[in-house]
Amino acid sequence: MATDLAPPPTKAATKPGRRRERLTFRTAVLRYRWLYLMLLPGLAYFIVFKYLPMYGVTIAFQDFLPFLGYSGSPWVGFKHFEELFNGPDFGRLMFNTLMLALLTAVFVFPAPIIVALMLNELRHSVLKRSIQSLVYIPHFLSWTIVASLTYLLFSVDFGVIATFFHEMLGGKKIDYVAQPDWFRPIIVFQLLWKQTGWGTIIYLAALAGVNTDLYEAARMDGAGRFRQFWHVTLPAIRPTIVVMAVLTSGHLLDTGFEQIWLMTGALNRSAADVFDTFVYYMGITQGAFSYSTAVGLFKGLVGVLLIFGSNWLAKRLGQRGLF
Repeated sequence: MATDLAPPPTKAATKPGRRRERLTFRTAVLRYRWLYLMLLPGLAYFIVFKYLPMYGVTIAFQDFLPFLGYSGSPWVGFKHFEELFNGPDFGRLMFNTLMLALLTAVFVFPAPIIVALMLNELRHSVLKRSIQSLVYIPHFLSWTIVASLTYLLFSVDFGVIATFFHEMLGGKKIDYVAQPDWFRPIIVFQLLWKQTGWGTIIYLAALAGVNTDLYEAARMDGAGRFRQFWHVTLPAIRPTIVVMAVLTSGHLLDTGFEQIWLMTGALNRSAADVFDTFVYYMGITQGAFSYSTAVGLFKGLVGVLLIFGSNWLAKRLGQRGLF
């Protein structure tokens, strides 16, 4: 029948796939040229400040001397990595870093999810926006201000909270900011106060995209608030949680230099020394450029492996993953 015959192939349809893809890409660039133009500053930033400096990691395999430069410094292979792994500092640095990473994963990572879910249940819009603003504000404070506030609250001499526990509750006078046992709880408390509000933005955006018809269907089936939360809300934001977990895993050994350095003292150094502060100490104050670069390269490689590993695990568990 004439109606069943397929139309003859056009000239564009007979062109090779590579040519068609090239035309499609060119058309997309022309159509969205202003968006690509806005993308250029971000690409330039990453190229100049992220990719080009990566050439400097070669000094991890050299005995780098500034007056000889990259090309004149002698190559020593994996000498600095052997010194790191066999040295007396590696075990302490790894333990302190992993402990902070574990505490962050257990307490700090779920906090934005919990706050976002609680805010999502509020029906009073003015109260909801007010709470959102209050929990967002600490993110915009520098770590210097956060550390200063911590000393004002927990210092043994003039700290408000330390004085309260000592005078009102009759507790022992403790210098919380100087004791190694209190270093990690204080760091976690600072992270919770400063980062939780900002992290809720991502999860609130994910919650805003949940189809309201699903809640209505769940209510018609007799589901209460908890059932709606368990069978509708959580599955809807699960992909976002997985992506954030994959991204967070890459920073497992990245505990944050500024925060740790500002809270480190002579008495709590045994618990405060991590890879980030050790790189600064060895590279800047001691001038061991090659050794500190080797430490930083090791930390970066572990982060890359964790990202790929967690992404693979997410896909194995049936999630989309990051890539």
